[in-house]
Amino acid sequence: MSKPVLIISGTNRPDANALRIANVLLGHYRAAGVAADLFSLADMPRECFDPGAYAHKSPAIVAMQDRVVASVGLHLVVPEYNGSFPGVLKYFIDMLRFPESFERKPVAFVGEAAGAWGALRSVEQLQLIFGYRNAHIFPERVFIPRVREALDAEGRLVSNELDQRLAAQAKGFAEFAVSLAS
Repeated sequence: MSKPVLIISGTNRPDANALRIANVLLGHYRAAGVAADLFSLADMPRECFDPGAYAHKSPAIVAMQDRVVASVGLHLVVPEYNGSFPGVLKYFIDMLRFPESFERKPVAFVGEAAGAWGALRSVEQLQLIFGYRNAHIFPERVFIPRVREALDAEGRLVSNELDQRLAAQAKGFAEFAVSLAS
């Protein structure tokens, strides 16, 4: 696979659990020999938030868009904020080129939350958006409830079973994305 899977940490919150989980996924892709890259929404260009950015994309916004378009697939790590996904994630989606950013783009989801449902609502809401944009949704989702208890102080998963589910999801998604690209 020459094009990388782009893992997206779906929040710009400092020291986010989503970023920790995204780094775990990155490790699984690398261990499997799959090209992967990580993009945290904390790294969105500041000019994205200028009202004129919808009409006039700066070189930094174009570079962000190019990373999405150039990827073989997107693997989103989505926290749950107030029963939904973070607003900055919707804004990120809105800043991307239409239609090529998601048209027939493979997409996988990991939900994480402090509560008992592991961001099930967030992921389901995003599936509607990506479905509307004609993305190919990978059916094997992973949900991480009580995420603060699921990670140790270094950001590693405490549960070997959960770590293995993420590894299997990464492997399966890489195969899914490659099969759709050929």
